[in-house]
Amino acid sequence: MISKYKNQYFKSKNGINMANKLALFQLQQTIRNFFNKEGFIDVLTPPIVENPGMETHIHPFAIHSVHQEKTHNLYLHTSPEFHMKELLSEGMNKIFTMSYCFRDEPNSETHRKQFIMLEWYRANENYEKIMEDTIQLFKYCYEQVRNKTQVDIKKLTVQEIFQSVLQFDILNYLERDKLFNKIKSDFSERISLSNNKDDYAWDDLFFLLMYNYIEPELKKDPFVLLYEFPEPLRALSTIKEDDPRVCERFEVYCHGIEICNCFNELTDPIEQMKRFEKDSKLKEEIYHYKLPWPKRFISTLEKGLPKSAGIALGVERLLMAITAEEDVFFD
Repeated sequence: MISKYKNQYFKSKNGINMANKLALFQLQQTIRNFFNKEGFIDVLTPPIVENPGMETHIHPFAIHSVHQEKTHNLYLHTSPEFHMKELLSEGMNKIFTMSYCFRDEPNSETHRKQFIMLEWYRANENYEKIMEDTIQLFKYCYEQVRNKTQVDIKKLTVQEIFQSVLQFDILNYLERDKLFNKIKSDFSERISLSNNKDDYAWDDLFFLLMYNYIEPELKKDPFVLLYEFPEPLRALSTIKEDDPRVCERFEVYCHGIEICNCFNELTDPIEQMKRFEKDSKLKEEIYHYKLPWPKRFISTLEKGLPKSAGIALGVERLLMAITAEEDVFFD
């Protein structure tokens, strides 16, 4: 039980909070125990890759050879996603991995440049099955860490939480200009926008509302699952067939901390290439660099990726949410 370390606070000679480190290691073992009993295969993917991911606002570390005195066209992965999907295309069905990922972003209370990522995938399943996994995993870890079996679980669509907190339907504001004008007219007391609409993408405006209004409300609850995100935030997820305004994606917030992100996985290579091209162009415009084209992953999609769903979860963030401890990263 991780709870046996809860009241211990001791440091090594290097100033590390060893109680929290032990709790982190125990949480990793608890996670492995959960997936093992659910029949998942524990896999490990290579951390050095030709393409680390195409997300516009996620930045990788390039591999530099001291011996050869040059930077290679290789990167530390920001996620094991591409390799995990390759395993699905080869016929694996229920897989998980837990290892370090690397993102060139500033340190914060909830982020480090290297952090432990848990990802799991189910072939031939809908993302609602991953929702069930996530809820059961959280309950299992909460019980092991806190010795508490009852925890409040909330499940809301993004549309529902916007209506509850901000009293408007976000799905009626899927055009950038319309959402910009809405914020200018109704939410200027917390959000100060310039007068130039072109300074903002739609997702910039959405996340300004999330950070300033929605997430403060989420801090009140130990577990909130938000699903059916607006279509502009589709990333690598599928679009809902009976409502194209939303994508089949969910996120979980624990006491206001985002701990995971799940997709019903896009399997169409043509649509995927269109999205990658758009993301690559935007990355170059904003950050002035391009990543290599993900040829290997596109080849995986062309070979055939089964209907599947997958999720990425920050392990240190999960520990922070469960224990309310802050010093949990292995710096």
